Amino acid sequence: MAITQTAISYYGLNYVEHAEQDFKEMIDHGCNTVILAITEFDMDFWFPSINKIVNKAKELGLKVILDPWGIGKFFGGEQVSLFLQNNINNRQVSALTGESLSFACFNTNSFRDYFQRICLKLARETDADGFFWDEPHYALPKSYASITGGSGEDWTCRCPICQGKFFDYYGYEMPKVMNDDVKQFRWREAMFILEDTSRKIKEIDSRFEITMCVHATLNSYYVTELRGYDNWDLVAASPYFDVFSTTIINWELPFDFFKHITQRTVEIAKKYNKPSERWIMNYYKQPSDFKMVDQVVDLYESLGVDRLAAWTYRGGYGTVLAAPDALKLWDRLGDNYRRVLGRK
Repeated sequence: MAITQTAISYYGLNYVEHAEQDFKEMIDHGCNTVILAITEFDMDFWFPSINKIVNKAKELGLKVILDPWGIGKFFGGEQVSLFLQNNINNRQVSALTGESLSFACFNTNSFRDYFQRICLKLARETDADGFFWDEPHYALPKSYASITGGSGEDWTCRCPICQGKFFDYYGYEMPKVMNDDVKQFRWREAMFILEDTSRKIKEIDSRFEITMCVHATLNSYYVTELRGYDNWDLVAASPYFDVFSTTIINWELPFDFFKHITQRTVEIAKKYNKPSERWIMNYYKQPSDFKMVDQVVDLYESLGVDRLAAWTYRGGYGTVLAAPDALKLWDRLGDNYRRVLGRK
């Protein structure tokens, strides 16, 4: 099946006349979809511009997906969080140390309400086509990615709210060392906020498409991260998510890793009759030989990926996370986007 969607993320939500020129450049680079990275500050300060920018993109022929970027640091993204600034409580808590971390606990009603207000306002007051759940995750633990797949040193969240919910459900105190009950609890609670929000978005307009993007990790017998959405079957089976997506792989990782992740992504998506999406790194790092961009795109296409997406516009040009040859990388991505769309 041919690739039908070629997306690029975009931060410029300030002036519609500037965004218009950028959108035209995206179209010249073979993009047919723009993912607008919307921050908490954008919602508070630039909101009058957002729907104008959405409408301009659609007028030019782009599909528009809204990405609540870095909100509460629950989602991926470098942006600071006003929620964390204004809430010294309602944060994720280390299981072992009891330390409050700079990540919102998405199991608290405070953050759930805050996040939903943002999304439902966007759903009601813009003409976008869908929403993108961008690498949602518990704050820790990287230490779980071990060769044995055994317990790491720490995890989240063991805040009073999570402890209370765990006790109510299982009938005993939430342990500090992760066990199977904690794993199931974390998966279940992690799903609630996004399923509930997706359901309410679709009640506003059933045409809204929800893309769920999880970390591209092995999550197999030998290596697991347990970030909350690592049970891909649980995620892809949800009736509230329309597209199953797995995120960026660093160019420095082995080509076989690209293949393995992509095969699993496509298999899981097909199992639940959903489109699959794979991401391309278009910022910060670049391959030592740009031919690898072509090879990875060819790999994705050959393995049956339905959609491609890349972070970010112009290779991050002008930011601290720009690729070394940002504009050249952006042009190479454009060459590949035009190439795959030409084979539809």
